[in-house]
Amino acid sequence: MFGRRKKSGAAEDAASEAEQVVDAVEGEDAAAPRRVNLPPAPRPDGPWDISEVAKPDEGRVDLGGIFVPGVEGMELRVEVAGDAIVAATVVLRDSAVQLQAFAAPKNEGIWGEVRDEIATGIVQQGGAIDEVEGPLGWELRAQVPVQLPDGNRGVQLVRFVGVDGPRWFLRGVISGQGAVQPEAAGLLEQIVRDTVVVRGEGPMAPRDPIVLKLPNDAQMVPDGVQQEEQESSRFSGGMGQLQRGPEISEIR
Repeated sequence: MFGRRKKSGAAEDAASEAEQVVDAVEGEDAAAPRRVNLPPAPRPDGPWDISEVAKPDEGRVDLGGIFVPGVEGMELRVEVAGDAIVAATVVLRDSAVQLQAFAAPKNEGIWGEVRDEIATGIVQQGGAIDEVEGPLGWELRAQVPVQLPDGNRGVQLVRFVGVDGPRWFLRGVISGQGAVQPEAAGLLEQIVRDTVVVRGEGPMAPRDPIVLKLPNDAQMVPDGVQQEEQESSRFSGGMGQLQRGPEISEIR
C-alpha cells in the first residue's frame, strides 16, 4: 500500500523534521566554520548508482529517481512537496526509514556539510545531537523536540544517515524502534545500502531533490486512511499505520 501525504510542519514527522532542520540554518552566520567537502568515499556495500547495477528492478520498487528494496511486511509511503514526489518512507513494523536523493557536485560530497547544518538546526530548536560513526558511516543521532498529543513537550529520537555518490547524495532518516534499538535497525540499514539512485544526465543544481514517481500498479491511499484489504497489496504486508514506540519521551 502506498500512503501519500503532503509535507507538513509537524515536528513529530521525522521526514518533515529533516526538511525543517536544513531550512532552519539558511540564515546562519556566514563566518561560521564549514566542513570541507571531500570527494565521495567508495561504496563497496552500496547504496548504488544506476550504472553499477545490472538489474535495478530485480527485488526493488521502481520510483524513478530511486529503486527501493522490497522487504516482506513493509509499507511504502511517499512524501509530496507541491505536485512533486520527493521522498519515500519504508515502514517496517514499529520502525521507519525515509529515503530522499539529491543532486550533488561532480567531484565532492556534501554529507559532511549537510550534517553540520542539520546539527545546528536541531540544537537551535532546543534538541541535542551526537555525531557518531555508525554502520553506514558518519551519522547524527538526534533528540528532536516535539509536542506530544497531550500538549506536553517531549523529544523524539531520530537517526540521520547519509551517503555521497557520483553526482548524488542519499539521505536516510531512521525513526521508531530503529532509532533506539540496534537489533531493530539492521534491516532498515540494509534497505539504505540496497537502494539504487538514478541521478539522470540533465543539469541539476546541488541539493536539488531528485524527483520520484509512482509505479504503474501503485494504489494511492490518503494519509490516515486504512485500506480494508491491505493483505492484497504487495507493499503493505497486512500492517496498519505506524505506531510510535518509546522513541518519544516526555520532558518533565
